[in-house]
Amino acid sequence: MDFEKVIKERSSTRRFSDKVLEREKLDKILEAGRIAPTAKNLQDFKIYVIESEDAVKKLDETHPCRYGAPISLLVCADNTNGFSTDGVHSSGVIDACIVATHMMLAATSLGVDNIWTWAWGNDELAKKFDLPETIEPVCVLPLGYRSEEDHGSTLHDQRKEIAELVEYL
Repeated sequence: MDFEKVIKERSSTRRFSDKVLEREKLDKILEAGRIAPTAKNLQDFKIYVIESEDAVKKLDETHPCRYGAPISLLVCADNTNGFSTDGVHSSGVIDACIVATHMMLAATSLGVDNIWTWAWGNDELAKKFDLPETIEPVCVLPLGYRSEEDHGSTLHDQRKEIAELVEYL
């Protein structure tokens, strides 16, 4: 699928079927995250693949937006090696979002449905998975195949005009 088609067709799936996601496709999605650009190439992120029954149960207990996906990716900032100019703000959260975006677009190009769901500040999620203090949940990406009952968001095609979003200086 060409890039323009991928970015236009990617949409948020809120009902997944129970069809198994092929390991080959998952590996390609994870590789897209691995090679995503990060500040100073520090690769200050960690991805957890949530697929076991126990892990899915933990996710469901702490995060309301799995939508029945068979696999979810917990994308985190690794605050042990992020870049900061002020000692307060780390590149980790931004880099984790970039990684997640690469994986979402790779998934779409492979015919795998997905949705970006918020996980910032979810201390319960971090505790449930016993994440190190330096690992900060940023988002969860449920992955799989759209259920026939999911007809997509009615808001998907509602976009502001480019003139409202871009200003030339």
